[in-house]
Amino acid sequence: MKILFTGGGTAGHIFPIIAIVRELNRTGIQAEYSFIGPKDDFGSILLSQEGIEIKNISAGKIRRYANWKSIAWNIIDVGFKVPLGFLQSFFYMFFYSPDIVFSKGGYGSLAPSFCGWLFQVPVVLHESDAAPGLANKIISKFTKRVLVSFPVPYTEYFSAEKMISVGNPIREELLGGSPEKGKKLFRLTGEKPVLLIMGGSQGAQVINDLVLNFLPQVIKLFEIIHQTGERNYEQVKAEARVVINREDDKYYHPVPFLKEIELREAYASIDMVISRAGSGSIFEIAAVGKPSVLIPLANSAQDHQVKNAYIYGSKRAAIVVEEANLAPHFLLERLKNLFSHPQELERMSENAKTFAKPESARLVAEYILGILS
Repeated sequence: MKILFTGGGTAGHIFPIIAIVRELNRTGIQAEYSFIGPKDDFGSILLSQEGIEIKNISAGKIRRYANWKSIAWNIIDVGFKVPLGFLQSFFYMFFYSPDIVFSKGGYGSLAPSFCGWLFQVPVVLHESDAAPGLANKIISKFTKRVLVSFPVPYTEYFSAEKMISVGNPIREELLGGSPEKGKKLFRLTGEKPVLLIMGGSQGAQVINDLVLNFLPQVIKLFEIIHQTGERNYEQVKAEARVVINREDDKYYHPVPFLKEIELREAYASIDMVISRAGSGSIFEIAAVGKPSVLIPLANSAQDHQVKNAYIYGSKRAAIVVEEANLAPHFLLERLKNLFSHPQELERMSENAKTFAKPESARLVAEYILGILS
């Protein structure tokens, strides 16, 4: 049995695939797993650790902002990269002969998904976000099913007959962490409420700047675990030493990237998450039942992070602060207000758990096996 995965290559595509593969393995099936997508060193490491064979292809995307650079890149991508990616996908599909193609979407999955359809292989698309991008709208035309994440109508984008709501697959291994292990791992003092601040798998400059701007004030009230991103870690750590007093240093815990075990223990140890609004982050936060502040990426495609955030926020599990309103004093006051009302934090936590779909990866794995049986 051969299962081919494809996706755009970001962590938002990679982590759900890992969750699904692990669920498939738990069933005891004997399967070969392969992944086709644009070159991404971070994703390749994670996928290889799960025994997934990786094939990189050329991929391009259409930039819809009007300036000479975007026009030039569009010519290169559409004229050269996209055709090459289709050719690479065609030959790989021909020789690999998968039994099913599972597409996580994104511009990098367009060619493999189309070639799967061309070879009459069942293609299943999973849409993570509340608003699909152009590539997923195209892919949906030749898929067997479209699995969707958010509890909203997608009928303006996809055929109602094809859609199944499953949530966004998360890794089961992130659940069931220990507050005691987290306290030891991050050297938490236990003297203050703990915030986990994340900017996505690669960090986020906007969120890092926010932390540094309000760190002297927020550290008086909270203890912080801060995922800075690998590239930003040394700079953020050095600047933090300048802005906070030595006696407060024990309350600030910067880390470049939270590995799976570290993230599990962090989730178990904290009182609130401040995060971007990618679908993966939202469904993880919901599954661990933590109140959150979501700061959606302002220029995400189709404004999908803004839409994700407000849909989740409408369930009263999180508050949404857009980048335009991201003043340090404003966010600090919101945090003070929330933590002065413990019953509100408890309500947010319960609403998060209600929204969660921790069984999503299992549901997707079962659906894949149903097609293959």
